[in-house]
Amino acid sequence: MSNDAGKEMHRDEPMLNDPIKKPQAGDYKLNIVHLYPDLLNLYGDRGNIQCLRMRCKWRGIDAQVTECNLDDKLSLASADIVLLGGGSDREQQIVCTRLQQVRPELRDYVEDGGTLIAICGGYQLLGHYYDTPEGRIKGLSLVDLYTEQGSPRLISNIVLRNESLPDSNANALSSVIPDTLPAAAAGSQSSAIPTALPYEIVGFENHGGRTYIGNNMPFGKVLYGHGNNGKDACEGVLYRNVIGTYLHGPLLPKNPHVCDLLLQRALNRKYGVSLASFPALDDSLEMAANRAVVTRFHSPLAP
Repeated sequence: MSNDAGKEMHRDEPMLNDPIKKPQAGDYKLNIVHLYPDLLNLYGDRGNIQCLRMRCKWRGIDAQVTECNLDDKLSLASADIVLLGGGSDREQQIVCTRLQQVRPELRDYVEDGGTLIAICGGYQLLGHYYDTPEGRIKGLSLVDLYTEQGSPRLISNIVLRNESLPDSNANALSSVIPDTLPAAAAGSQSSAIPTALPYEIVGFENHGGRTYIGNNMPFGKVLYGHGNNGKDACEGVLYRNVIGTYLHGPLLPKNPHVCDLLLQRALNRKYGVSLASFPALDDSLEMAANRAVVTRFHSPLAP
């Protein structure tokens, strides 16, 4: 595997001083695995990795990123967060063939509460299959969902809301997100990621697939845009500590509260600590941008 953990990332132009008192170096470390960025990186998925790294760094958390490319041997033994990005149908087929060989390890990671974010094509691969005019792409069956290709493509800015829990703020997710993983309800694959996020979730969608998630909990209710299939007003899926979504943007820089949700889950699983143990970040600029998107696209007539 190639490893880019030693490469420093910097803002192009520093906009704010960061007077953050960091905890002692080396106390906490998260291992982030980026699956197949050589094939699945259509819409800036590396930006999601950068966001995870920097929000760790600013809090004094050591974040090590490992890129697992197609010819690398996959090991999730020490993984804390896994990202599976988006690609074309052809690239999905190539990746899925490779992933089928390591499906047991992926399944064990997910069922053990491992944090995983899957975007667009990666989201589709979580399910049982993706039917295309060229044939069926067999999925990983990690989550009970399936996808069928439709027409026209669903292309739009998109705004979501999730009201699973009482409201919170982006730097106090731990005050409303339980540290224990709730059991799934009988007959469903309910989420262990409660997402009563303090702000709407924004992004961009561009997909031909129509995804159906059955009894699973969606990532959010669509306030503007198409969502999973353009019919049920749901977008994405939540299962245990897995988020599947069609949102590009990239997703996490546009929604730091979602990034912190992933970090919260990973920190609790590994160390039993909450995100509130670390310095709060000034997300005023990021959330002003988030609100601007919501204000521009969210119709006041939406239910």
